[in-house]
Amino acid sequence: MTRALGAARYGSVLTFVLAGLMCGTFTVRLPALVHRLQLSESSVGVALLCWGLGALLTMQLMRVVMAKAGSRGVLRVATPLCAASLVLVAVAPSFPAVVAAATLFGMAFGVVDVGMNAQGSTVEQAYGRPLMSGMHAGWCVGAISAGLLGTVAIAAGLSFTTHLVVIAVVSFPMSLALGRTYLPDPAAAPAEASSGSRRRMPGIVYLLGAITFGAFMIEGVVADWNGLYLLGTLGAPESVAALGYPVFEAGMLAGRLSGDRFRDRYGARGLIVFSGAATAATFLVVIAATSAPIAVAGMFFVGLAVATISPMALSLAGTATDHPGPAIAQAGAMGYAGLLLGPVVIGFLSSATSLRAAMGVAVAVGVLVAVAGRFLPSVRKAAAGSAAGSAAAPERSPEPADAIAEAPERLPVAA
Repeated sequence: MTRALGAARYGSVLTFVLAGLMCGTFTVRLPALVHRLQLSESSVGVALLCWGLGALLTMQLMRVVMAKAGSRGVLRVATPLCAASLVLVAVAPSFPAVVAAATLFGMAFGVVDVGMNAQGSTVEQAYGRPLMSGMHAGWCVGAISAGLLGTVAIAAGLSFTTHLVVIAVVSFPMSLALGRTYLPDPAAAPAEASSGSRRRMPGIVYLLGAITFGAFMIEGVVADWNGLYLLGTLGAPESVAALGYPVFEAGMLAGRLSGDRFRDRYGARGLIVFSGAATAATFLVVIAATSAPIAVAGMFFVGLAVATISPMALSLAGTATDHPGPAIAQAGAMGYAGLLLGPVVIGFLSSATSLRAAMGVAVAVGVLVAVAGRFLPSVRKAAAGSAAGSAAAPERSPEPADAIAEAPERLPVAA
């Protein structure tokens, strides 16, 4: 069992890496797609919106699927499909075909995202200690690798189609191999197995979903607007403006690699409160910066601060009921709504005021995450309330509940 558990842990991490690589490759080569099909910026926006809506749709539907199939069964099907749908994006001959392929790619990715987080929660509970933040670090590794490989592909003269097909061809057998490492989800009580996907989730799941919404909204704002902010507002050259997002991702990677140790020491609730406050403070430095180098450096600390919020929130959602999949699907769907909504809100506000003022929304969201974190109850209480009479409850790892119940006061936070 020890060997199988270790394989499941590394399999989960590599699934996050693979998902980050596929999505990152699609994003990195968007300029080549624009050139190949002569698309306008608005057309690209429509394709990206359809990708996000496809992911959001399937993530919401996953409450039903996860309750029946579990994360292992879902990932064994969805991850290879995600690679296959990337081929469809690669060979799409027209804008309507790109929109359809991007929607299918988003739908497949939405299933993978829920499945890999639910599998991560299952592995984490089996280990009895925090692991989710380190698994999300795998996403950062995949996204950074996509950027580096994209640079190499562009330098080598690989076309958009060839590059995406190569990544898909490599990812497909890897996804099949990773399917052998996954653990079965914790067994749910018979009553929950039959009705868990239909009944309302415990309130703690929606609170954690709101926290995930805030974290993803901040990540979306940085991904979509930091380059334009550095270029247009601070007057940075294009080469410097392009550094903002990679520096942010580097901060995210550093934060997630250390996040599990900090959670183990200070507790999830206290760390979420501190991270929300730190995100607000560091983003305030970015939008108050008078020069691009200060803002780019600030992006690293924004990434460092926000990095652990969504992994911890999804991890706690997985312990809120006896069957983690549907709860993670609900919290994840709420999070992706933030990822889609954030850039739209910034665009609307920037047209009415200025981009610098509009990006202040991220500061406000960081504060709201910190405030919401203060209302997180003990996971033990949330789980007990949602799984009263469940025979499966004693099998759940006590660590997350203990960490939240006992440790938050040890972490200094802003008043």
